[in-house]
Amino acid sequence: MSEVIAVIAVILAVAIAVVLILAATKPGRFSVRRETTVRAPAEKIFPLINDFHQWVTWSPWEHRDPALKRSYSGAESGKGAVYGWEGNSSVGSGRMEILESSAPSKIAIKLDFIKPFEGHNTAEFTMLPQGDGTHVIWVMHGPAPFINKVMQVFMNLDKMIGRDFEAGLASLKQLTEK
Repeated sequence: MSEVIAVIAVILAVAIAVVLILAATKPGRFSVRRETTVRAPAEKIFPLINDFHQWVTWSPWEHRDPALKRSYSGAESGKGAVYGWEGNSSVGSGRMEILESSAPSKIAIKLDFIKPFEGHNTAEFTMLPQGDGTHVIWVMHGPAPFINKVMQVFMNLDKMIGRDFEAGLASLKQLTEK
């Protein structure tokens, strides 16, 4: 019996070592990027992103928790606007602050996740005129601490977060092309 336990312990130790080695090979930073073209001027899209009060109309995370607690502080919109949230395990808790607001082309947001995992990232929205519409680019980037690297061994963050970005961009498109 003790031999079986010893074999199981060795197999488990090797599996853990493999995961840790694979995690160590992951990059120290991550970036997720999605983009779409919207048949609407940037002036129509920009206010929906620049005012956190408007995120409830398009953000893919806003409806995952019916009891989501939101708080707003700082500026009403634009640079200095702050949005905090606290919700269930689907949305966690955190805080966003608009650091840069250059109408109607760019918004940069400091994004601090508190739960379920701490993370400090930057989200950027860029709106570029394209014909009679606007090319909208949504990027999130930041450091990848070791726990993040371990998670990347088991899941593809680009696909996971990217799906939410795609849903948010589709909502922005639907709202502004009316």
